[in-house]
Amino acid sequence: MTRPMTVKRDAPQRLRRGIPRTPHEVCRCHVPVIPFLAMDALAALAASATVLLLFGRWFVPAVLPAVWVLSLAVQRAYEQHCLRAGTNEFRRVLRAAGLVVVGASVAWWFVPGAGFLHDTLFALPITVTASLLLRQVRHVRRRAGWHLGESVERAVVVGPARSAGKLIAMLRRNGACELEIVGVCLTDLGDLGSVDGVIPDRVPTFGGVDDTVEAVRRSGCDAVVALPGPELDTGELRKLSWELQADGVELLLAPVLADVAAPRLAVTPVAGLPLMELHGPTLSRLPRIPKELTDRMLAAAGLIVLSPLMLAIAVLVRLDSAGPALFRHRRVGLRGHEFTLLKFRTMYQDAERRKAELAALNQYGDGGLFKIVDDPRVTRVGAFLRHWSLDELPQLLNVVAGQMSLVGPRPLPPDESVALPEDIRQRRLMVKPGLSGLWQVSGRSELPMEERVRLDLTYVENWSTALDLHILAQTPGAVIRGTGAY
Repeated sequence: MTRPMTVKRDAPQRLRRGIPRTPHEVCRCHVPVIPFLAMDALAALAASATVLLLFGRWFVPAVLPAVWVLSLAVQRAYEQHCLRAGTNEFRRVLRAAGLVVVGASVAWWFVPGAGFLHDTLFALPITVTASLLLRQVRHVRRRAGWHLGESVERAVVVGPARSAGKLIAMLRRNGACELEIVGVCLTDLGDLGSVDGVIPDRVPTFGGVDDTVEAVRRSGCDAVVALPGPELDTGELRKLSWELQADGVELLLAPVLADVAAPRLAVTPVAGLPLMELHGPTLSRLPRIPKELTDRMLAAAGLIVLSPLMLAIAVLVRLDSAGPALFRHRRVGLRGHEFTLLKFRTMYQDAERRKAELAALNQYGDGGLFKIVDDPRVTRVGAFLRHWSLDELPQLLNVVAGQMSLVGPRPLPPDESVALPEDIRQRRLMVKPGLSGLWQVSGRSELPMEERVRLDLTYVENWSTALDLHILAQTPGAVIRGTGAY
């Protein structure tokens, strides 16, 4: 059945209640700044109180809250696009911390005995950690539907049907509830005839490019996302931007390369033309040395803290079924070097022999990966360990040994790695495999193979410390949700 090309009065948001919005009725969606100011000030106050109690010096505790908020403002961490979860937010917070360190160093140079630098270097890690955690908690609450007085930003997508469908699916898959797509205007509407199977369900089609402004006014959306395509030339985009500006609606231009992180893109004027410059990925070893040192230290600390739990799990695995507590498997690591990956055993000992008889149930078909929902080879304790990702804990030993990282692409067995195209395989092997990664926090085994590969490549090409912190912050939530953990 062909889907309707015009929106009815039961369209998204207020249209569902039969009350179409006019431009004057639309209350544009903005993330409130005051809660973020309060959270950052609270983080600095906590660090200041700690310094005051431990060292009895008052100057840094007195000025740190104001200096911290001011530094964040200088780094534009309170702009609307930075108040939504993402690596850009992490980067600006870390830059603000660097700015505070520079200021404290200058003060220490003139007054070396006042303890400015000492107290700042002690308080700043507490401040940064608390600010990032508080911001992440707020983003998690918004994703869970607790919008805390602010509404979700709504957008209409303009562009080719297939590109629009992929964008909508990507936003839904990543849990990006900060931007809800409430409709599409298609540039290839006449060529399709029907959008069934192209545009996800429950997303109405308003019409073509010429219907964009009317779609914005009827849906009361906050932004328009324009996708690249020959039908949206310079003249069309300029005309559209003027019309949207009159209604106070943002115009967002999606890049041709959708998987490129924002910091790798920069606008470079050439002969008066704004050209988009694409910076190469950070793949050299030198910038990754701090990451490797941090990985090993955190993994070693994790082993010490979690050793009682790991011992208890090992005992349960042995009691539940015959066989060793640890499962050892060859995996492909950095630059193609193989290593032995450690996991708690979650299957019966005859699991490999039964693989052939269960091949028809493989959710990835005839591909290299082998995964079955409700796999009969999994033990009772193994099912519990898999659900809570506890079977992965021994891989902290792989991290300490330098074979893995805390964050990176998942390590594949040699046969599954060989099944990938050569260029993709070589790209994945340019970084160490990780305990957690983009596809682990995006749905794990529920994702199709091509999506898992895409997310791994996205991580490799867009790696940064901020991206690692972002993934680590999302990992506990992914474990608790248990999506795709089987």
